Amino acid sequence: MNPFKEKPISLVNAFENWKGLYPKAYNKNEVDPYTKTRIILMNGTEFEANWFSHQFSRHFPCTELRRDLALVRAQEKQQQLKISLLKPADETQLEQTIGYEQLAVDLTAELAKREKDFYVKKALDFALLEDFDHLYRYSDLLYMNQGVIAERLVGGYTEIMPARPTISHHRFPKDNVRRCINSKMSDKETILGTMIITAAEQQTMNYYMNIATLATDDLTRKLYEEIALVEEEHVTQYEDLMDANANWFEMNLWHEYVECYLYWSCMMTETDKCIKALWEENLAIEIAHLHSAAELLQKHDKKTWEQVIPNGEFPAPLSLHENINYVRDIIKNTAQFTSVGEEYENINNLPKDAEFFKYQATINPNTDMTPSHIVIDEYINKFGADYRFETSPNPLKELRDRKCDNTEVGRIKDAADGSGFKANK
Repeated sequence: MNPFKEKPISLVNAFENWKGLYPKAYNKNEVDPYTKTRIILMNGTEFEANWFSHQFSRHFPCTELRRDLALVRAQEKQQQLKISLLKPADETQLEQTIGYEQLAVDLTAELAKREKDFYVKKALDFALLEDFDHLYRYSDLLYMNQGVIAERLVGGYTEIMPARPTISHHRFPKDNVRRCINSKMSDKETILGTMIITAAEQQTMNYYMNIATLATDDLTRKLYEEIALVEEEHVTQYEDLMDANANWFEMNLWHEYVECYLYWSCMMTETDKCIKALWEENLAIEIAHLHSAAELLQKHDKKTWEQVIPNGEFPAPLSLHENINYVRDIIKNTAQFTSVGEEYENINNLPKDAEFFKYQATINPNTDMTPSHIVIDEYINKFGADYRFETSPNPLKELRDRKCDNTEVGRIKDAADGSGFKANK
């Protein structure tokens, strides 16, 4: 499908009344896990588009342009709220958090498996391992606090076990910065991938930042605080991959194209008939937004859409599904790695005075004060062993002990080994 070739609906007619804006929420006991993750993904995608538009408007004095942006932006916000309200009132914050982390794992894995740019793929694989460990920490907390088994929430599609421990994710901020791609030279799927993962991780960061204060016990508040700051690291590395050379009008076009692509992908892969209809409805709205962005590009930047996106045809739809074997391979080979400068390095090879070790000494002076470790430690003390959902033992032998939380892998020299990152063939 080429959305530029589709006839757009009227933007003015795309607004809904209050009845239409408030959707029927899904049943948390019946919904497919990947329907939930698609909802989270599109919530984040709409947020990114809306706030990009706000920043765009704040950097241009042209009132006419600002009015055109405001028209589209208001519809983006209506779309986001409607999608967000698909979450039922009886789904707890921790239950929804499991969906956020399942999305982070399986979306990142799917994007990594498609990625032709090895530098971008390494970034995806690196953060994938950390989100996978977050899923494990939240799952143990969920059962300890609410008696809910996370395996049921993820549908058995995504394993729940430790990877690079969360305590090891805290890096000197300058080491989270990456080189940006060039959209004029990059494959279309690489451009889409960097923008999609940035929106998804940004949504996760914002969610944790906002709900940390709503938790009713200190340990839950502390875990959200810790992992929210890791998500800040992830957003930094992913947004830095995006093309920083493209101008505002070009990126506005790309944002709308990404939304069209994702709604089309959701429509093509959704199993819930009612929600599939919503994806189809929003695709029509986004096609109108895309045509509006193309008009702004032509009017203000004197370029056609073909000069920015030479081939408007969508690649294969983005499908969310299990990635167990792929994730296991990443754990086995890269758990002992951290980021240094713009690259990744096995910490076994770092000098003793590396910024990573200095920052770790500052934020984790002892493991007993780190929330992600305390959660597992308390769970083990209460139940005798941690909670996991594994199809077979952890691929890294150092992470197989269910009666002791490993706080050394990815943080202490010689705590593990690994061959490193692999490019797609």
